[in-house]
Amino acid sequence: MKDNSNKMDMVGRLSRNLALLHPGAIVTLDMSTPAGQRGKFRSIFIGYSPKNYVLVQYPDGSKLGNFGQYIAQGMGVTVRGLIEGHEGAVVAFVSNVKQTIQIPSRIIVLEFPREVSLQNLRSSMRIETYIKAKVKVKEEYWTSVISDISVTGCQLMVNNGEQLSLAEDKPLEIIIEKFQGLTNIKLEAIICNNKLHADGVSLGVKFSDKSKVEVTKLLQQAVISPG
Repeated sequence: MKDNSNKMDMVGRLSRNLALLHPGAIVTLDMSTPAGQRGKFRSIFIGYSPKNYVLVQYPDGSKLGNFGQYIAQGMGVTVRGLIEGHEGAVVAFVSNVKQTIQIPSRIIVLEFPREVSLQNLRSSMRIETYIKAKVKVKEEYWTSVISDISVTGCQLMVNNGEQLSLAEDKPLEIIIEKFQGLTNIKLEAIICNNKLHADGVSLGVKFSDKSKVEVTKLLQQAVISPG
């Protein structure tokens, strides 16, 4: 007789990790078309049936644009969501679209994942973002975009900021006026490295310890941001 205890234990563990996502939790769906076009959309976690499937709400059609035509059986999807009550923790899993249904509402049915990971935002987990920010170096302000972020630092793209390529090891302040409900976030950091591009400079910066609380707030919003 075949021993299925290991398989059952694995399914149980996956279900326990998935159960950390409560029905109604906001998640992001990171998807790619067969041609390699990538889309990232907000959705809502509905629930799951162990070993069978996971249900998520179909993203808002006005945000999908032409991308909606590619959401079909077999499409790969990465799902990420914050764990309620666990500050700085994320549930993430990779799956494929099983089918989409229209009734009782528009829902994406995903295959039950083979692995569900728990990621701690306080580790070096890095999230791709598009967060508009101002950068203050000395008394000058520069328009920039945060292209990725982790708990320890971020990458800034600064248009027409070529002279900042000489500012290595200098302190700066990052001001985010508005992002996903957060307002007037200020982060202190030090420039660690830089790289010149055709339209400006990218800066790798390290956050100061003083900014940890604000960085965590920003990271939590970035996880469930569509981009």
